[in-house]
Amino acid sequence: MVRTLRALFRRPSIRTGLARVPGRRLRDPRFVSFMAASNRKTLDTDFQDAVLQGRRLFKQALVVVLAAGGIWVVVESARALTLF
Repeated sequence: MVRTLRALFRRPSIRTGLARVPGRRLRDPRFVSFMAASNRKTLDTDFQDAVLQGRRLFKQALVVVLAAGGIWVVVESARALTLF
């Protein structure tokens, strides 16, 4: 179970061939130059970054809720055991 949860929340250090640099907004500058060279519409990276940040916050909130639920179960079980 723990291995499954770790695999679910694992974030690889290398994505699409390049390591993520914290100060950089775009993941792969080669992709941006390809898009600019092919005369496509500009890529809205703000929306993509917002989606990724929302997913990360959702995962963190899910972990907090699961931890709080686990603590609640332990506390209620301890109370029930003290009655007997």
